[in-house]
Amino acid sequence: MAGEKKAKAKAEQAKGKAKETVGRAVGNERLETKGRTKQSKGDARQAKEKAKDVFKH
Repeated sequence: MAGEKKAKAKAEQAKGKAKETVGRAVGNERLETKGRTKQSKGDARQAKEKAKDVFKH
């Protein structure tokens, strides 16, 4: 289960990075901002999973 959540966080980060890059390339600030937001969510999710791992061991 934890591996699944970590993978989901990584995927969310990657999707966010892609949106940010596309938004920047086409000059769409809204898409760029959405991408950064999605990346931040992925970062937070990944940090949460790492913290859970620390407390497990």
